[in-house]
Amino acid sequence: MNIKLKTLFSFLMITALVFGFIHVYFPADNYSFERLHIFLFNLCTGGSILLYYTQGRKKVSKTIKFFFLGSLIYAFSAFFKIYPITILVSVPLFILVEKIRIKRFSLFPVIFFKFKEPVSEKFHQASLLCLSIGIVMAGMVILNNEYFKFVTMEKLTLNTFFLGFSFPLSLITLSLVFAMLKKIETSSIKLLMEICFWTITLGVIIFFIFILLEKFIPQIFVTLALFTAVVLVFYLYSKFADRTQQKFFLTSGIGFLIFTAITGIAYIFMQMSEGYDPQKIKWLLHIHVFASLYGWNLCGLSIICRFGDFPIKLHSTSVIFMHWLTAIVLAPLGIFYGWFAIFAIIGYSFIVLTLFFSSNKDSR
Repeated sequence: MNIKLKTLFSFLMITALVFGFIHVYFPADNYSFERLHIFLFNLCTGGSILLYYTQGRKKVSKTIKFFFLGSLIYAFSAFFKIYPITILVSVPLFILVEKIRIKRFSLFPVIFFKFKEPVSEKFHQASLLCLSIGIVMAGMVILNNEYFKFVTMEKLTLNTFFLGFSFPLSLITLSLVFAMLKKIETSSIKLLMEICFWTITLGVIIFFIFILLEKFIPQIFVTLALFTAVVLVFYLYSKFADRTQQKFFLTSGIGFLIFTAITGIAYIFMQMSEGYDPQKIKWLLHIHVFASLYGWNLCGLSIICRFGDFPIKLHSTSVIFMHWLTAIVLAPLGIFYGWFAIFAIIGYSFIVLTLFFSSNKDSR
């Protein structure tokens, strides 16, 4: 990835976090800065990086350029609640994602059902499918909530569905993880890898349905299944992946994923408790979201952006420590205390700029 792309994507990632704290200093009842916070990271930056990685070209294609521009229009029109534009731009965004997916894989995801196909490829196509389906579903929710009112559900909100744009990034990061396990795909362990794929991909979908239906007990069972699958992924990766600098970062990323699973389970139990007050446990939800978005997903995106550069010149342990400190301590505190937001932005900027711009010389 050239320097211009790295500059653009790192700028958007940092800007995304800044918008996550804007409401702390400039409260606005009519606008949700959380939307820009989510869109700039997940859809504009993450979606463009995913498509760029899928095409595997050195230069950015016109398809990706159109997607990037369209995603910016989508993000700001949704933020300013100009929903006709948001719906209209959803159509070309969906077509562009599907165009790249079908060219790279196929119209119907037949590889999902072929045992011999690499699990990393299955996660890769699932990531693209999740992105295109997410665009369609968000558009349908806008049509329902703003115009037709066919379905009325408390959890059927735009912000709930907009959070779904983080799923494609999670799946493509898992694709990177399993790509480093290809050497064991011919062994009996392949069955465990297949179980991980189906448990995670179907589990996320089923879990999302139970959230909409507000079924807490089923949510617990699904999250426990997801937690078990993630722990299994961690075991397979730590045991069988080659020891490289990428492995060091992705292992930290899987640690973030396990942490989000634990905080997610804890949040569900708190929702089920007597005297549940969303405001009193809002801190836990913020820890969960930041660990997922700026912990786990950032690890995957940074690996993709520097894919051909490793090993890169940096002190991995120090960067990983700063990453954890920022994602699970400084950023969540920044939601409640303004000064911590400043420290979180500084720490996060250091992490992003270090990961994106360290020279590709091994200093470890």
